[in-house]
Amino acid sequence: MIAIVDYGAGNLRSVQKALEKLGYEARLTSEPKEVSSSAGVILPGVGSACGIMGGLRRSGMVAPIKDVIARGIPFLGVCMGLQVLFTGSDEGGGEECLDVLPGRVRRLPPGLKVPHMGWNGVRQLTPHPLWQSIPDGSYFYFVHSYYVDPIDRSVIAGETEYGIPFTSAIARGNLMGTQFHPEKSGALGVRLYESFARLVKDGVSSNSGS
Repeated sequence: MIAIVDYGAGNLRSVQKALEKLGYEARLTSEPKEVSSSAGVILPGVGSACGIMGGLRRSGMVAPIKDVIARGIPFLGVCMGLQVLFTGSDEGGGEECLDVLPGRVRRLPPGLKVPHMGWNGVRQLTPHPLWQSIPDGSYFYFVHSYYVDPIDRSVIAGETEYGIPFTSAIARGNLMGTQFHPEKSGALGVRLYESFARLVKDGVSSNSGS
């Protein structure tokens, strides 16, 4: 079963529907024990760093999320679910995040229209099963004002141009994340969720390459 972490935000049901249409069991859950016992975990996110971190803390999800990642369980963060994997965010004057990956979440540069909203291309920087059957340069749907800036550049799996090149996908072993919303990205987004679900089905080693 794939657990979709429910911390009180919206847009979760669309992720569940995408997986169910592919024939995979996916459950929205606010129960830490259910997250800990799942074969795979997705953390979708909309809103602010403060909002998502507050929701995760209130629901007791911080420790289970860190635990499943450390145990090598396939984990996918989407949009804010990607951003909170890093050390902290500059949003709202600063917010401590999960610190699974070293780095900051930074605001898109002045002079750009924010949020960055709409379709944009993703250049694949590293081969990864998440990209299976997805052509390099494919377009996905974005809605965000901040971007992740990893200290370890080897985790960057995809990059997108919007005024500057920014990290739009990360991958390190069982840990994956996208700044774009696969559930809003048509057939290619569904294909990406299917690639993740296959990794859950087959099992992913925490020592897998990125």
